[in-house]
Amino acid sequence: MAAVSSSDFAPPPVWVEEAARSMEKFARDHGALGTRVVLITSGGTKVPLESRTVRFLDNFSSGRRGSASAEYFVQAGYAVIFLHRHRSMYPYSRRYSNLNWMDALTLGPQSSGEQVQVDRSLVPGIVGILQEYRAMKESGRLLPVEFNTLSDYLHLLQAAAQALSPLGSNAMFYLAAAVSDFYIPASEMPEHKIQSSSGPLQLTMKMVPKMLSPLVKDWAPKAFVISFKLETDPSILIERARKALATYQHQVVIANVLDSRRSYVVVVTNTTESRLSVSEEEDRLGVEIEEKIIKDLASRHTNFLECQ
Repeated sequence: MAAVSSSDFAPPPVWVEEAARSMEKFARDHGALGTRVVLITSGGTKVPLESRTVRFLDNFSSGRRGSASAEYFVQAGYAVIFLHRHRSMYPYSRRYSNLNWMDALTLGPQSSGEQVQVDRSLVPGIVGILQEYRAMKESGRLLPVEFNTLSDYLHLLQAAAQALSPLGSNAMFYLAAAVSDFYIPASEMPEHKIQSSSGPLQLTMKMVPKMLSPLVKDWAPKAFVISFKLETDPSILIERARKALATYQHQVVIANVLDSRRSYVVVVTNTTESRLSVSEEEDRLGVEIEEKIIKDLASRHTNFLECQ
């Protein structure tokens, strides 16, 4: 298995080895039960500008799609490795990501031993969501793994691929993370904080290697792989999705436009284009586009397995 270049990226922190062992055990245990295992990548990647990082480049990704998808994959019977950005949205709790929890909590009467009470009007649906969360915990079908920087992500992605590769076609990769396209190689990065007294900052950044290619060809060649294509110009969306499929030879691209990404996507394969959408009425009822995406992909994965 080709390694992520240590000359371009910081060497993996020691905790990456521990995470790799956890992912390997998780995949092995669930694979032995015949359970399909999906790796979901979620959130954005931070790109440091200094070795002792003060400044960095980031993107707007909150991890909403990845965290929502994790819930629906668990419901669909998958075991999920949730590779997510530190402090990005998390399954189940994501529904209250804008809540200041201190406002929702109050102390009960002194006679009750100062029990903490929840204002359920501020956390609608909390009972059902908590029940789902507890059921997920008892099933042991969600393994969260955090990353922070681009380097962390690349090392963990490779480790996850190595963990899932023995599962063959029962493994799925759902690559929803917003990975930076640009970075500064570790060998070219200043060690200390860049001083503003030096004048205007000029940066020359390199292109991040496309990890989808070694993932599909070398790391997990039998897996069912889904990537995402986000555009702001709908007129080039399908063309760009098909170009990705031709370049990387994986199975599916989820194509979406920035302004409508929460209500409309196109599931693109080499031979088909399937449009999935959430109507205004469905939106009022709480239906999420991710529920439809995962239902569609689970069916495609079944067909993929039957053709192996």
